[in-house]
Amino acid sequence: MILNAASLVVALLAAIWILVARRDDDASLAFAAPAAHAAAARPAASAAADAGAPTAEKTEKADKPAAAKDKEKEKDEKKGGGSESPEPIDLAIAPDGGVPFHPGATHFKSPFAKPNAGPAVKVKVGLLLNTVDGYDIKTGTFTADFFLSLTSSEPMPPINLVFPNGSLDKKEDIADKPTFKLYRLNGSFKSPADLRKYPFDSQEIKVILEDDASGIDQLDFVVDKERTQLARGFRSVGWQVGYVDARSQSQSYPDRFENDDLFYSRYTFTVGMDRFATSAAFKVFVPAFVIVIISLLGMWVPADEMEVRSNSGAPMLAGAVLFHFALMQELPATSYLTRADKLMLGVYVSLALGMLSTWCMFLVKEENVPVVFRVARVAVPVLSAITMALACLA
Repeated sequence: MILNAASLVVALLAAIWILVARRDDDASLAFAAPAAHAAAARPAASAAADAGAPTAEKTEKADKPAAAKDKEKEKDEKKGGGSESPEPIDLAIAPDGGVPFHPGATHFKSPFAKPNAGPAVKVKVGLLLNTVDGYDIKTGTFTADFFLSLTSSEPMPPINLVFPNGSLDKKEDIADKPTFKLYRLNGSFKSPADLRKYPFDSQEIKVILEDDASGIDQLDFVVDKERTQLARGFRSVGWQVGYVDARSQSQSYPDRFENDDLFYSRYTFTVGMDRFATSAAFKVFVPAFVIVIISLLGMWVPADEMEVRSNSGAPMLAGAVLFHFALMQELPATSYLTRADKLMLGVYVSLALGMLSTWCMFLVKEENVPVVFRVARVAVPVLSAITMALACLA
């Protein structure tokens, strides 16, 4: 009985001790909870920062890249190559309306000029002409295929090439870097012909380019002489190359609006071509002399054969007119006389001398006809020769 009571007491004490121990454990866990929550809060804060939460540490770190970006943007604007840099016309003002301008500019007030720009970027221009096809002397038009290179020691400003004397049909960008650009271009161009010496004329075909986006305050073309040349095997049908030249200049336009004082850099590539002299002589000079010589044969027709003599000049005159008309069909209308025109004038004068000698035989008395015949047979050929010589040398 006593043992049972002792066992019961021991069991109660053990139960009380277990309850007290469990309560102490719960208390220790309760005191540890704030620390656990704080530890859990740190990963949450870092996660929020990664997600873009506006923490102080994140904001401080974000200010540095923004400042670096602003500095890079400012550098790009100074170089003129920044894609987001404002256009010069956007910086111009118009206080009283009208055309905007740059009032404080040191060089140009044009709205298309960059205000207070530094030294212009010098761009070396090289052109390799591959072919010239379809040169029409009547219109001065031709097609050209060529390589164009642009090289500079510093980044170029935005470039928009235009061709004042033509237009492009095809453009291939081979390289497009800030300091080096290479294109292969094909287009139609026009160079008016100078025909004063036709048919022994020399013509110039030109490819002219300039930049439509940047004036000389930002861009200055310089001729790259070592890269200005013709391709190997270059030829143009009917012509031989006389020379190759290139030059750059500052191009100004008549005032299109107020304060239109901006100059543009222009590059001109020129090929001088000479017509083959042998071909010109056989096509123009030989037929003209043949007409005169045949007409002079009538000077030896006897005086009593007046009908035959009078008919020797008229057909040659008709032939000369038709030949001259055929020549003019190949040439444009000009305000001056070509060498071919002067030659044909000599032909007309020579034919007129022969026909005039024949008419004199009709006008003089019959006994004076032999005298006129003998004089005309000598005088007309001599005067015709002098006339033709002057026509060729004039």
